[in-house]
Amino acid sequence: MNVEILSRIQFTLTIAFHYIYPPMTIGLGILLVLMEGIYIKTKNPLYHHLAHFWTKVFGLVFAIGVATGIVMEFEFGTNWASYSRFVGDIFGSALAAEGIFAFFLESGFLALLLFGWDKVGPKMHFFATCMVALGAHFSAIWIVVANSWMQTPAGYHLEKIVGSVHTPLPAGYVVQAEDIGHVRAVVDHFWTMVLNPSSMERLTHVVLGAWLTGAFLVISISAWYLLKGKHKKFAAASITVAVVFAAFTSVLQMISADATARGVVRNQPIKLAAMEGVYETVPSTPMTLFGYVDQKNQSVVGPKIPGLLSFLCFHNFTTPVIGLNQLPDNAFLAAQHPELKQEELASVRHTYWPMVGATFQFYHIMIIVGSGLFGIAFLSLILLYKGLLFRTDLPAIRAFLWVLVFSVLGPQIANQAGWFTAEVGRQPWIVYNLLRTSQGLSRAVAANQVVFSIILFTLIYILLFTTFLYLLNKKIQHGPGDDEGHHTKAPGVDPDDLFTKEARA
Repeated sequence: MNVEILSRIQFTLTIAFHYIYPPMTIGLGILLVLMEGIYIKTKNPLYHHLAHFWTKVFGLVFAIGVATGIVMEFEFGTNWASYSRFVGDIFGSALAAEGIFAFFLESGFLALLLFGWDKVGPKMHFFATCMVALGAHFSAIWIVVANSWMQTPAGYHLEKIVGSVHTPLPAGYVVQAEDIGHVRAVVDHFWTMVLNPSSMERLTHVVLGAWLTGAFLVISISAWYLLKGKHKKFAAASITVAVVFAAFTSVLQMISADATARGVVRNQPIKLAAMEGVYETVPSTPMTLFGYVDQKNQSVVGPKIPGLLSFLCFHNFTTPVIGLNQLPDNAFLAAQHPELKQEELASVRHTYWPMVGATFQFYHIMIIVGSGLFGIAFLSLILLYKGLLFRTDLPAIRAFLWVLVFSVLGPQIANQAGWFTAEVGRQPWIVYNLLRTSQGLSRAVAANQVVFSIILFTLIYILLFTTFLYLLNKKIQHGPGDDEGHHTKAPGVDPDDLFTKEARA
């Protein structure tokens, strides 16, 4: 394999592994705010107990997340130096904002969150919890803003640097091979860059996915406690908060998914066509529920609902979705290939398509798993409302609780599939319609060096993941006990006796 493929595999490995953890910290952070806020409001010690236990889980996830995220910053300089030069002015401002708004909030209040339970008052500790949760969200904001600019660039101009001479380039300039290392994107309007056409839609989608990740982590562990008959009242309170939050977030995520998909329709029609395997432009474009792409015959095999894709994209059943065989259009291809005649442009059209089969599958995995999570959340809410969710004496309820135990995997799969959809669907561009992925590579890196780093990262990540699972399992097995300090529960009170009717209210 060449350096480009290997470098993409390396970056995929590192960021996919890292992306296991930030959604959990964001989701757990907002749940900690809710649990501690309920305690401040009701003075019920049970919710103090909840917040303390889940804070310990939050601390573990946060630590592993920080450790796994550092690697990517070095990869920008080692494997993707040309890309880093091109976007340095853009990313510099966004990542500096992340450092100011996110890092200082998280690092400044994290110690108080983890160790300040009996050292500061409840309101001060609650404030620290809010700041850490806000910092985690700010981190997501600036990372997603930077990535969204790669998807839908805005608020910039291109500049060519030769020696000390900086020459602005005209709009629509096509970066050539000889420009690599000399052309960069320069910010014109900071807020236009931040509020690029896809940033807010994608940010909402990412944050809601993170909320669901945290909610289903709490649901999973709480369901396990219920099945094992351990810490029953604690588990019942935790799962109540998490289920209500998950159901609420699921509705918001469905709305966000619709807005995000229609944003892709407007801004990245090639990605949309690949996501649905649409090769030909036809009225009342059908949507394939599941299946596979037959790339040889340029068709999708699987059950289809006529007109549904048109409705989801344009809110009517007749407007056609533009197919891959018409994308990109001839005007774009002529600008990219001025040496080709008009009748020759069609021969290079497919080189601007992503891997259609992979994009299709990742997108449909995200949709199927996300829909399943929506159903699980609302079925849990119904059972909770009817007083059946805690009836572990009923075989059907026990079976459903086992589903909840394993539901923790659902948001992780959906998050990863969604990220792969976004990044694979953007290819062959690393910055959409500006810089090809092949143009962003470092020139000094050899294939054998990348292979060695992939092997090394794989071994280290296996070790880190094993350590994470061991420590998480240790905390779960230990449970919300009181042997780590008197502040974990009210003196002389069994936390399993605290789940009263007042607490339910």
